[in-house]
Amino acid sequence: MLAGEVHGRDAKKQFGEAAFAVVPLGSLEYHGPHSPLGTDLYLAQGFAERIDPSLKPLIYPAVPYSACPGKTSSYPGTITIDPPVFHRYLEAVLDGICRSGIQRVVLLNAHDGNMGAARTTAEQVTARWKDASFLLINWWQMAAVDAPEKLGFFQGTTGRGHGGPYEMSALKALRPDLVEVRREDRDLTPPEALSEVPYVLVEGTPRGWDGYTGNIHQISLETGEWIAGEVTANMNKLIASWLTSHDITD
Repeated sequence: MLAGEVHGRDAKKQFGEAAFAVVPLGSLEYHGPHSPLGTDLYLAQGFAERIDPSLKPLIYPAVPYSACPGKTSSYPGTITIDPPVFHRYLEAVLDGICRSGIQRVVLLNAHDGNMGAARTTAEQVTARWKDASFLLINWWQMAAVDAPEKLGFFQGTTGRGHGGPYEMSALKALRPDLVEVRREDRDLTPPEALSEVPYVLVEGTPRGWDGYTGNIHQISLETGEWIAGEVTANMNKLIASWLTSHDITD
């Protein structure tokens, strides 16, 4: 059920029938010459549409604009929102959903820059709505990091990286018309990981970077279909588990 298509006369009834709301979080950001500016937007919307309808989601329109990092802000087409403005905007959206009577919300994210804002905003809103439950899902974390390489989809790389083969193969599976790698487009090799443990490294101009990174000539529909299938299955399992857990605690 799409929130934007619900008629006013039916809103109270249909909102009451929904088990949870879904807010896709995207961005309008440069992802390389081979990728659309709305990469994150289409990924967030696309995976929201793959949520099992039997779970009874109410899918809200995607948030298209967000704070973007300095390393992409100077590239053509990127629109970046001041982080405090984005925080306040997202807080108002989530507060409005809670006021409509839906206090379980999946924040389905496709933009790395949204992670901190989504977590902080969820903490703020749950301070007011004590029965609220927010589940933040980053789509790219719904499949094992090294699985495509182990399965032979990628050669010598996990494919991870902004505009890289992992992200763009997934988008190709959802919107094959939007990804176009040409012969002249450059492969950009990202640097080796500093450690096997998780860490965050922020740089103005990373190595192996030109507004995107990765061996983009390894982008393929076959790989994308596997990634999208894995993400969809694991995402639906996670949401089902969250809903079950919530019902038990109630």
